[in-house]
Amino acid sequence: MKKKLLSAVLSVAVVASLLVGCGSGTETTTSEETTETTEEAEATEETEATEEATSTEGAGTRVGVSMPTKDLQRWNQDGDNMEAELKAAGYEVDLQYASNDVQTQVSQIENMISSGADVLVIAAIEGSSLGEALDMAKEANIPVIAYDRLIMNSDAVSYYATFDNYMVGTVQGQYVVDALDLDNVDGPFNLEITAGDPGDNNAGYFYQGAYDVLEKYIEEGKLNVVSGQKTFDECATPTWASEVAQSRAENILSSNYADGTNVDVWLCSNDSTALGVENALAANYNGTYPIVTGQDCDIENTKNMIAGKQSMSVFKDTRTLASQVVKMVGQILKGEEVDVNDTTTYDNGTGVIPSYLCQPVYADIDNYKELLIDSGYYTEDQLQ
Repeated sequence: MKKKLLSAVLSVAVVASLLVGCGSGTETTTSEETTETTEEAEATEETEATEEATSTEGAGTRVGVSMPTKDLQRWNQDGDNMEAELKAAGYEVDLQYASNDVQTQVSQIENMISSGADVLVIAAIEGSSLGEALDMAKEANIPVIAYDRLIMNSDAVSYYATFDNYMVGTVQGQYVVDALDLDNVDGPFNLEITAGDPGDNNAGYFYQGAYDVLEKYIEEGKLNVVSGQKTFDECATPTWASEVAQSRAENILSSNYADGTNVDVWLCSNDSTALGVENALAANYNGTYPIVTGQDCDIENTKNMIAGKQSMSVFKDTRTLASQVVKMVGQILKGEEVDVNDTTTYDNGTGVIPSYLCQPVYADIDNYKELLIDSGYYTEDQLQ
């Protein structure tokens, strides 16, 4: 490239010397062209060097990414985003989905370790069930980033990257407060609660964040839980399954609302449980349609939101989380200080795990276009 550049410069110089008698204007133009040619060549060299550096940043480095299942839309998006960002940084990526089977996930992680993974990123099916694989990672000195779900009772976990899970719940709870204007009206309004998977450490944070916001209104009598099911254990939904949430909701409706009583709010921790509740409402409820909360902005739930069957969904842009994890992977491998913004909250039973918490927001009928379509997260066609 340098030889071509030198040849180009010399050629321009020769032409300039031949045209020197044609006036000062010609000399000025030739000089400017020479400068532009040089600057363009230098810019091209810099761009190529930058692209080469980016593509080779993770060359020869292997990252194992373990996702729990393909059955929920959000995990497909998480996996795709993570894989794309890691590959763009030059890493080899071993992405595996475990079909919500713990032993499958253990085996997949062990295979990642045996295949030479340098870092593991794990979204656990059950936070306390990966002991064998994590022991193997620790023995091999492989750093582990717990992704979105905290891995419990293992000192093999190096870092945790997630959204602020307690805040997810507070966002849902505050949405209910504002929608019903609970600070200014007496009610009472009827509330039911559908929480998440007991095996997912995050589910407790989602539930507690929302309940802490709503508890005083329950105590004041402004919110009435007609079924009496208030605790996390009473409201939990194993594996976040829509059909489990639907079955429980159908039982609640038939037992407490068949006489025409209205349910005013159904607090659901995520979109898969919200979808189950919405199916139950469609089949077994004739009263005034309730406020229904959710989380993840899944396509079907966003369509329901547009149709008036769901009020809101907490939006956790997995592109943001994936980018942060890729950054953390790079910092770990380079021996740099790893970005964290919480060193007090998430104790996995062996100590507090340094964490990076991304901030959630909510989407509803008023802002979903800006959050989900204008940002490129979905296309309009996907939500038709």
